[in-house]
Amino acid sequence: MKRTLIRNARIVNEGTIFEGDLLIEDQYIAEIAGSISSKSSSTKIIDAQGNYLIPGAIDDQVHFREPGLTHKGDIATESRAAVAGGITSFIEQPNTIPNAVTQELLEQKYQLAQGRSYANYSFMLGGTNDNIDEILKTNPRNVAGIKLFLGSSTGNMLVDSEEALERIFSSTPMLIAAHCEDETTIKNNLEKFKAEYGDNIPVTAHHLIRSEEACYISSSKTIELAKKTGARLHIFHVSTGKETALFTNKIPLEEKKITAEVCIHHLWFTNDDYATKGNLIKWNPSVKTAEDRNALWEALLDDRIDVIATDHAPHTSEEKKLPYLQAPSGGPLVQHAVVAMFEAHHQGKISIEKIVEKMAHNPAKLFAVEKRGFIREGYHADLVIVDSGMPWSVKKENILYKCGWSPFENFTFKSRITHTFVNGELVYNNFKVKDIQCGQRLLFNR
Repeated sequence: MKRTLIRNARIVNEGTIFEGDLLIEDQYIAEIAGSISSKSSSTKIIDAQGNYLIPGAIDDQVHFREPGLTHKGDIATESRAAVAGGITSFIEQPNTIPNAVTQELLEQKYQLAQGRSYANYSFMLGGTNDNIDEILKTNPRNVAGIKLFLGSSTGNMLVDSEEALERIFSSTPMLIAAHCEDETTIKNNLEKFKAEYGDNIPVTAHHLIRSEEACYISSSKTIELAKKTGARLHIFHVSTGKETALFTNKIPLEEKKITAEVCIHHLWFTNDDYATKGNLIKWNPSVKTAEDRNALWEALLDDRIDVIATDHAPHTSEEKKLPYLQAPSGGPLVQHAVVAMFEAHHQGKISIEKIVEKMAHNPAKLFAVEKRGFIREGYHADLVIVDSGMPWSVKKENILYKCGWSPFENFTFKSRITHTFVNGELVYNNFKVKDIQCGQRLLFNR
């Protein structure tokens, strides 16, 4: 039996921080106590030196680009960046090439990840106007959920048939995750800016084209349908203050049928940043105003918004340098998401306990992930040590994304991930990812 003893840690779990030790045996957490003896001379001892020990983050929305778009990123490269950033499990989206809209294509993605992913993985099946039969075949035990694009954000997966939508919402017990932007509103806004600027629309108009109205119309309509049909709905990347009024904090997360996610970029950037960052912060939904950002923070902290994720979606720097209309939306974030939230902690915006709740506990609860997302005896040892007082700067040479760039380049974070364990294996240690691709397929208690 392989044993690792983590000593002198500030363990963050379920709303508390306590000093203690943790013993890993093989891939599981075997013991948590104030002090643990090494038990065997073969036990590997890691001194956490009073730093935070947190459960590995579970990122419920990433785009790792495999198959079909691997010039931007792939499962191996992006999961490697994820574990360096303290994300030990991810749920990947179906808009790869081909789109994962059949059980056969979905299973092919699981096969691609097996033995190649540094982090634990699940893949969503994509919904379309005409694949209800495939949706109904989905196994809730080993697939995270069904993804619907209700705005033509990426690829050809727009679900725009009201009849198809109602059929999906009425018939599947699976969690339905939705990208909500109203296509008609976006097209009308785009035409107005084309009339003014031709093909030279500035990126500073992005939040006006993919507007608050576009998001709210789609989100509110989708929530109305979920309430009508009783579907289990999760709204991805809420980006406006107006939308936060659609969600509740009156009931525990486990009882919610309608839940919400916010992404790092919508908590960090505002439309003022387009002037300096340009297409590097062009996302769909768009980064919006400072007022929107403030409202998102408020809803996150009062539990109307349940989860923090990344929507990690890399593109090459060459693609991002194209003019606004040609430049694709999305950016890489998994390596820097946890430290970005610790930065917000240093700024007094959020407690470390709340970061852990929103990035580990709540995704585990929301998706009913089996034995992950908490520091509990008998759970998988997906663990991260964070030194909150070890500044480092994001530079080209330490960016691990295949695309080689980050919207945080040249920013100095006050906190650093020092160790990441996946299934009990130390896969990352102080800027070095070990060649241990031990990620497992996520299972769900449902």
